[in-house]
Amino acid sequence: MAASKYTVKLKQVAEELGLTVLHASTNYETAVLCTYDVNRPAMQLTGFYDYFDPKRLQITGLLEAEYIKTLSPEQRHETLERFMQHDIVGLVFCHGTHPTQELMELAEKYDRNIFLTAEDTSEFQGNVIISLRSHLAPRITMHGVLVEVHGEGVLITGDSGIGKSEAALELVKRGHRLIADDAVEIRKINKDRLLGSAPEMIRYYMELRGIGIINVRHIYGAGAVKPEGLIDMVVSLEPWVAGKMYDRLGVIEEYENILGIKLPKVTVPVRPGRNLAVIMELAAMNNRQKNMGYNAAAMLEAEHDAAIDAGLF
Repeated sequence: MAASKYTVKLKQVAEELGLTVLHASTNYETAVLCTYDVNRPAMQLTGFYDYFDPKRLQITGLLEAEYIKTLSPEQRHETLERFMQHDIVGLVFCHGTHPTQELMELAEKYDRNIFLTAEDTSEFQGNVIISLRSHLAPRITMHGVLVEVHGEGVLITGDSGIGKSEAALELVKRGHRLIADDAVEIRKINKDRLLGSAPEMIRYYMELRGIGIINVRHIYGAGAVKPEGLIDMVVSLEPWVAGKMYDRLGVIEEYENILGIKLPKVTVPVRPGRNLAVIMELAAMNNRQKNMGYNAAAMLEAEHDAAIDAGLF
């Protein structure tokens, strides 16, 4: 079982996926899901209950419906009752199938949640797994600012007062979108992707020293914000230190490890006169080019080495 230390209410998932509630248990309002795995109970209907996990959402379709039809009335009752005796969190009927009156009576008897959807069974199974992976994903909260720049999710980090919010505000004015300011909730939605969002209470709010709290959505419009977004890279802001050696060619690859995922990282020294918004736009576009297979620094280095080999220097 792919267990998670997080939970999500069954009712919330049912509403998000547009499920019709045919029977709600007495604890429907508080029932939770704690694993993003689901189960097709075909094997259980044949009597095999080894490794059966009732905490998984149970999903049935044409396969299970057609099998039930092959059973005699006595076998059908015994099979369904044995299944419904288990403390299943919920049972969803897909692909136009419907529970029999007998099963609905057992749902009443054993206090089980029964749902209905017109979606194809495989399609629904995929959608519910995606939803559960998002809700139950490992997560942390980091101090920083998350913006979407040219389609790239840029996580801006650095000490308090370094200018993260000011740079993000300038990016918003240049047509990019704010996702989170000050606190960024980060979820690991699969093995190599991170999704960031703002805590609901401070969503779309930004703190600017000397100005105070502003609501970016109200000032700049709905197109200036986004409720959540993927994180593709990290830009770390630090004070400029005279005499310190900084990477000027971009051949040194830096990474930030967040929830076990390595993200490309760019360290930007901050001093008066530097336009951080333009630098971050360039960093985002450069990161996209690298993902598409073009690395300007590596290309220049290769051309330089080729010129040396050819005796041009």
